[in-house]
Amino acid sequence: MLEIREVSTKKEQKVFAAFNTEMYKEIPQAIPKLITDELNIFNPKKNPAYEYCRTKQFLAYQEGRCVGRIAGIINKAANDKWYTKRIRFSRVDFIDDPEVSAALFKAVENWGREEGLTEMHGPIGFNDMDQEGMLIEGFEEESMFITIYNYPYYINHLEHLGFRRDTDWVEYQVKIPKETNERLDQLSVAVLRKHKLKLIEPKTRKQIKPYITKIFDLYNIAYENLYGTVKLSYKQIMKYYDEFILLINPNYVKLLLDENGQLVGFGLAMPSLNKAVKRSGGKLFPLGWFHLLRAPYAKNKVLDLYLIGVLPHMQNKGLTAILMNSMANAAIENGFEIAETGPELEDNHQVLALWKHYETRQHKRRRCWIKTIE
Repeated sequence: MLEIREVSTKKEQKVFAAFNTEMYKEIPQAIPKLITDELNIFNPKKNPAYEYCRTKQFLAYQEGRCVGRIAGIINKAANDKWYTKRIRFSRVDFIDDPEVSAALFKAVENWGREEGLTEMHGPIGFNDMDQEGMLIEGFEEESMFITIYNYPYYINHLEHLGFRRDTDWVEYQVKIPKETNERLDQLSVAVLRKHKLKLIEPKTRKQIKPYITKIFDLYNIAYENLYGTVKLSYKQIMKYYDEFILLINPNYVKLLLDENGQLVGFGLAMPSLNKAVKRSGGKLFPLGWFHLLRAPYAKNKVLDLYLIGVLPHMQNKGLTAILMNSMANAAIENGFEIAETGPELEDNHQVLALWKHYETRQHKRRRCWIKTIE
């Protein structure tokens, strides 16, 4: 007999947070989520997004065994910004049983209907910095720490339930050249001179700190019109700063300042955390922290490209190429062989154009699904 339970106890919260890690622990392509992070993100005392979000979490049980989970998120800020009446679904996982998936999605749909909402979409989290996009191509490829891995059968379940494509993200694997690109170096110098810009290449985390709020202020502007985005508050910015500052290797943080010292562009990459997170098994204790804190400086062949942003009035002037070239040069110097991009909207042509200077392959695709609530 199938039972759907709304999460209400600490024990159920732990089951919910650990379910994905347990479900995919034998899948080499899947990267565990940090269970502590998953607990904290659904804790209103620790996640500032609850200033404009409400959530419900559900677990599916068969014969006493947990066989699925899903979260519903009502993001008032997103609905107000995009003039929508949507409920988001997130953290969805289930065994290959149509009864289980149908019951989980029904729980979120019912809540949305009760709240007067007319559409359900996802997987998408609290904001654009959270997990988004169901994997629909590239199941044989290793995932990233920041992305979702799921079984191929999820696609059939969503289609059977009446979901349709709303938007897709694509991911690229970029081959890092063995030598610096002299033409790009010269182009960078010319663009910097033409627009009176200064490239800042921090050497320590202390040198990055004064720019943190400026980076995210720029992020809010540069990413404003991308799918599902909402403005990050100061509290959210500091939350992400606290989470990531110890994992950042300054060699892969690049900043562009104008002649008045104002930040007009930034790029952020990090040595892949995959090996460290796998060793931790998703747990920070007893040794998870040790592996993670070593990861930014450990020998690695894979660089993860996280964020790149330029103020709108400075876009299409070669600034993103400068940032990428600087990160590529640092990667070459430190022996990296490939870079993995995070998910990029398939119609974000400005970002996709970055890869014309490099040897790449588009190897993964993710989807945000949508369904009308009837």
